[in-house]
Amino acid sequence: MTDLENAGFSNIDTNASRLHLLKTPDFEAFATTLSDEDRKWLKRQGFKCAQGQFAWLQNGEVIVGWDGNDDLNTLGHLPMALPEGLYKIDSSVSDLQLIGWGMGCYQFQRYSKASRSPATLYVDDAEKRQRVVNSVLATFFTRDLINTPAQDMAPSHLQAEAEALADQFGASIHTSVGDALLDMECGAIHAVGRAAEDEPRLIDITWGDPSHPKITIVGKGVTFDSGGLNMKPSGGMRLMKKDMGGAAIAMGLAYLIMAEKLPIRLRLLVPAAENSVSGNAFRPGDVLHTHKGLTVEIDNTDAEGRLLLCDALSIASEEKPELIVDYATLTGSARSAVGAEIAAMFCNEDNVAEGISANGVKQDDPVWRMPLHKSYDYMLKSKVADLVNSAATPYAGAVSAALFLQKFVEDSPWVHFDVMAFNTRNRPARPEGGEAMALRSVYEYLENRYG
Repeated sequence: MTDLENAGFSNIDTNASRLHLLKTPDFEAFATTLSDEDRKWLKRQGFKCAQGQFAWLQNGEVIVGWDGNDDLNTLGHLPMALPEGLYKIDSSVSDLQLIGWGMGCYQFQRYSKASRSPATLYVDDAEKRQRVVNSVLATFFTRDLINTPAQDMAPSHLQAEAEALADQFGASIHTSVGDALLDMECGAIHAVGRAAEDEPRLIDITWGDPSHPKITIVGKGVTFDSGGLNMKPSGGMRLMKKDMGGAAIAMGLAYLIMAEKLPIRLRLLVPAAENSVSGNAFRPGDVLHTHKGLTVEIDNTDAEGRLLLCDALSIASEEKPELIVDYATLTGSARSAVGAEIAAMFCNEDNVAEGISANGVKQDDPVWRMPLHKSYDYMLKSKVADLVNSAATPYAGAVSAALFLQKFVEDSPWVHFDVMAFNTRNRPARPEGGEAMALRSVYEYLENRYG
C-alpha cells in the first residue's frame, strides 16, 4: 500500500461518489432544491443535517451535516462510517478537515487484522494532498509507536525506528548505549535504565542545512515504566507502554519537519530506557550525577521521566538553539489539571507560548499554558544534593516537574509539554489509543516562523 493509500487518499477520481458538506442552518433552503423523492429519501434516513450526520441522495451523492467549524470533526468520522469505496469532495475543503479524514482512517493492525478498510477520498490538488498526507502519516507514525507494547518497543526497538526515520530522510544518527552514557556524564539516563535487560541509550539525530536556524526536539522515551523500586500498582502500570509517548511525538514531529523540508537545522534527542527492577535498580535516597553537573537526590524512582530529560536538555542547551521543545508523559498532576485531551504547556518565553497556543486553536490541537511559578522552587530542595527529583508535597506536581527541567535549560527559548499521549475514548479522527498531542500546533508555529 502506498503512503497516499495508507493515509486514506487517492489521486484518481474514477467512479468516486461525491460528498457535499452542508451547514446545518442551510439545510431547509437546500431541501427546497431537491426533488420530492430526494426529500422523502432524506426523511426516511432521519437526516436533519446535524454535525456528524450523513445521508444519501438517489444519485449516489452523500450529504454531510456540518456545524460550520473548521476542525477535525468535520470529516473525521466518515472513513469508518461510510461504506468502503472512493469518494470526492469540493476543493474548498480545508487542509485541517482533510487531515481529520486521514486521521479517521487510522487502524492499529500489528497484531490483528482490521474488520474492514476505511473509505478513500480523492483530492485533486496535488500540493494540498501531499501536505495533508505528510501530516497524517506523522500522526500514524506516532500512534503506531505508542500503541506497540513494550515487548516490541524496548529501547533497542525505539532506536531501530529512529534509524529507519533517519535513513528515510537522509539524516545523521548517533546512539550512545549503556555505559557509554557514563562517559558522556549522563548518569541520570543510565540510572533509570540500568536495571533493564535492554540497555538505556541516547538517540541523537541531526538533519538539515547547518546554516539554518537550530531547533532541538527532545522526547521522553521510557518504553515501559514499572515505577522502579517505588513500584506502581497494577492499575497504574496497565498503560505504561505509552510512557514513551513523548519520544513518539517528538519523532512524529521530526518526520513532518523533514517530509515538508522545513528550512531549519533539526536536532532530535531521544533518551530511551525501561524503568525496571533488579538488583542494580536505582533506589530512593541515591544521588545521581547529571550531565549539567547538578546532583539529584532520588525521592521517588517513579519520577524517572524528568531524569531522562534533564540530561538530554542539558546536551540540547550546549548548542544554544533558537528553540528547544520537549514532550513527555510526565505527571498525573497535569492530567488532573487539564484532563487527557489537552496538552499542558510550560514555556519560558511569552511570545513563543502565545504563538503555539494560537496555532493549537487553528489546528484543533489544544494546548494550555501552565505557570513556571518560581516560588515553588522550594519543593525541589534537597539536604544532601542540589535537587530532589520529586517534591514531597502532593500539590502542583506538573509545575514542580517543569521547574526541575528548567534548571537544565540555559540561554534558549524552551517549551515543555506534559501530555497524555493517549486517547481514552473514541472521537472523530481520534480513535482510542496512542495520540500525537501538540504535534501540529508546534509544527504550524515552526512553519509560520521559519517556512
